[in-house]
Amino acid sequence: MNPKGFSENTPTNQNLDFKNRIDLSELQDITQKLKTQLAKVIVGQHDFIELLIVSLLSNGHVLIEGVPGIAKTITAKLFAKTLDTEFNRIQFTPDLMPSDVLGTSVLHMKTNDFEFKKGPIFSNMVLIDEINRAPAKTQAALFEVMEERQVTIDGIRYPMDQPFMVLATQNPIEQEGTYALPEAQLDRFLFKIKVGYPELEDEVNILKTHHERKTQKPLEIIDAVLTPQKLKEFKAKTQEVLVEEKILGYIAEIVTQTRTHPHLYLGGSPRASIAVMNASKAFAAIQGRDFVTPEDIKKALFPVLCHRIILSPEREMEGMTAENVIEMILQSVEIPR
Repeated sequence: MNPKGFSENTPTNQNLDFKNRIDLSELQDITQKLKTQLAKVIVGQHDFIELLIVSLLSNGHVLIEGVPGIAKTITAKLFAKTLDTEFNRIQFTPDLMPSDVLGTSVLHMKTNDFEFKKGPIFSNMVLIDEINRAPAKTQAALFEVMEERQVTIDGIRYPMDQPFMVLATQNPIEQEGTYALPEAQLDRFLFKIKVGYPELEDEVNILKTHHERKTQKPLEIIDAVLTPQKLKEFKAKTQEVLVEEKILGYIAEIVTQTRTHPHLYLGGSPRASIAVMNASKAFAAIQGRDFVTPEDIKKALFPVLCHRIILSPEREMEGMTAENVIEMILQSVEIPR
């Protein structure tokens, strides 16, 4: 026996080192590069940027909510710039028609046939600015393309090129001239990211970077670090991340409780459960783990569920928030060991 009480045959620390089934080192490296590129312009907002990366790996869309002037639109544009893909921006307005987004069939005078002219939605990364300014019929035009990655016009299906991701922004304060998003559309967003004001130190750094940048435009200093082919590989690896049955049970228990909770009028659907699972896999993958932990679930829960659950009118009048109820449910569900 050695002085520590172990036999000579006891495995050493070297033998106890575990290796991932999936090599996620390259994904970790690219994640850091994405964050570094965005940090050239965007000060703070670390959680916001991480959620964008997780959504990209989870093949999801993102709704970004915050007051004007806190870099919602510029962050989305710069994030798209870090990917070597096509990018389109659509400004939603009250007079916008579905054909302005999806495209329309135009009569070709020479052939006397109709030809489909693709709208701005046909891109890889699509930024929809102020999504809640368009009427319901225009918002409804996004249902199919967001869920099924295709557009059907005159009975003909037009598939979207991959990757395809919608980044939508909305202002929660100004209600004049806006339309509430239908629940069916909200459910198609993987995350709703609420962006707040920066801290004092971050605000000072924002002023410094603007001063030092002078006439240089933000988009000019951001480089693309991820190709569509690499993204496809990383998405496939993310899907291979292990989720144990007890973790699946943990997700299901939390989401099921939202449907019966006395403070809620509407709970999460099975689509919400799937969204939590997929986002949790991505959270694990970008940290170099090939298995999901309860901490990954907790990270995913709030941005996945907050826009999918509706408070009862009584609780809403009392000032309770969706976050409060999700926290209550988390406290009541036993964490798997």
